[in-house]
Amino acid sequence: MDKEQTAEHVEVERWRMKKLLKHLQNAKGNGTSMISLILPPKDQISRAAKLLIEEYGTASNIKSRVNRLSVLSAITSAQQRLKLITKLPPNGLAIYTGLVIGEDGKEKKVCFDIEPVRPINTSLYLCDSRFHVEALINLMEDDYKFGFIIMDGHGALYAVLSGNSKEIKQTFSVDLPKKHGRGGQSSVRFARLRVEKRHNYIRKVGEIATQIFITNNKPNIHGLILAGSADFKTELYQSDLLDQRLKSKVAKVVDVGYGGENGLNQAIEQSEEVLQNLKLVNEQKIIRAFFDEVVSASGKVCFGAAETFTCIEMGCLETLIIDEASLIKRIEENGEIRYGIEGEGELLTDWIAENYRTLNCTVMLVSDKTQEGTQFVSAFGGVGGILRYKMEATDQASEVEDFSDADIF
Repeated sequence: MDKEQTAEHVEVERWRMKKLLKHLQNAKGNGTSMISLILPPKDQISRAAKLLIEEYGTASNIKSRVNRLSVLSAITSAQQRLKLITKLPPNGLAIYTGLVIGEDGKEKKVCFDIEPVRPINTSLYLCDSRFHVEALINLMEDDYKFGFIIMDGHGALYAVLSGNSKEIKQTFSVDLPKKHGRGGQSSVRFARLRVEKRHNYIRKVGEIATQIFITNNKPNIHGLILAGSADFKTELYQSDLLDQRLKSKVAKVVDVGYGGENGLNQAIEQSEEVLQNLKLVNEQKIIRAFFDEVVSASGKVCFGAAETFTCIEMGCLETLIIDEASLIKRIEENGEIRYGIEGEGELLTDWIAENYRTLNCTVMLVSDKTQEGTQFVSAFGGVGGILRYKMEATDQASEVEDFSDADIF
């Protein structure tokens, strides 16, 4: 992945990876013909190739003919996949290959090569009746990026926290005048200059924040923490000088006793609970915004797969919200597209993961781990959206006319 990605891209790719790893984790096979090969980024492809040659020789001695042939076939697949790779990816590589038992009870040959979401330290080769994906799943636990702005009377610091990795993106200093103690006209003029310099400082903080935390017109962070030892952070948050796209990402405003890196460390410590639950916080925010539009009868919501995708085609959908565990399929029949659980088709979530860049709207995959998420799935079928502007009432309007705050909260 590129270093700078929109939060939406990271979220969709993370969901897709999570689903693939769950699929591999649940896969079962006969005998020991399922190969798990994990190479850390500093490993050598030549070493892995030599290892597979040695394992091929060892597997040739397996007594059971069926198991022997299955293992040799899996090793050959791993060798062929490895030959296609000239250099290990920055985060390392995992290869999973072998015969797995499908839902119909028949064996099916699979081969996946996966770049972990972050650099992996595990080195592994195993032949088993299952795939070993635990090391990759563990890397998924805290794959979220949080932005920090630390500001006081001496300057500002910008940083990004992802897992246990902390990166300071930029700092700058400022020399602000202190309060003037003497009276008279000079005092009034000095006070005016002081207010003006404070305003310019806060504006500069906001402008740089946009440069650092916005990529391709979208936030590249999942949440933003504002911290400092004075009122600057609060003034920034309450003003129009902070980009609205970033203001919606603010998860907490923190009082710290220091500026600079010491203030950053203190802000991280005080934001621990928020950081752990930020994905759920983001889900709650967007679903509550959806509920607010429903309750106010603003005409700026749609729900149900068919209506929602009609709005996408019209270009009026701002945010698409979908249950990450949705079983709704996108079914093509006789040149027509319909949506439903019954019938042959691609899961809608899978289709969105492949095509989200073309939808011209923000995609939010939500879970049922919050009260709001559960309500969204049960009341609206797990698919809906917030529109850019008011639309004429649809046939579904009557279905939500009795939906109120009491139903939500």
